[in-house]
Amino acid sequence: MKIYNGKPIIIGLIIFVGVALFPVFYNGGKASPPPEIKLDTPVIQQMTEKQCVLPKGEMRTGHMQVLNEWRTEVVRNGHRVYVAADGKQYNMSLQNECMKCHSNKSQFCDACHVYAGLQLGAVPYCWTCHIEPKEPKETK
Repeated sequence: MKIYNGKPIIIGLIIFVGVALFPVFYNGGKASPPPEIKLDTPVIQQMTEKQCVLPKGEMRTGHMQVLNEWRTEVVRNGHRVYVAADGKQYNMSLQNECMKCHSNKSQFCDACHVYAGLQLGAVPYCWTCHIEPKEPKETK
């Protein structure tokens, strides 16, 4: 079997495979380190028992499911109070409950969303209905 223009085709394939695999070999299989989440907001510092609605692991992986369930319960069913496993009650509100403690959106929400691969400049759809919190400007 004769390959017409075989030499340029093979050279092109080698260049293509090299360019396609360059990021894998360049990073050497290393993952980027996870972001340092800042939990030093004034409200959290004043808490005697630093506890969220759910355990930390569940909130990291399932916070969007929790927020979606809360939205459905509030908007469609009219239920506004969430009772946690320990019996503590929380207001089902992103702005009035979650952002009360996590007021540092850029260091808390945005840091993880960028790390997780949310498109640069993409705004999570939370802020299409809710008012995005204004953070105090840091002075140096």
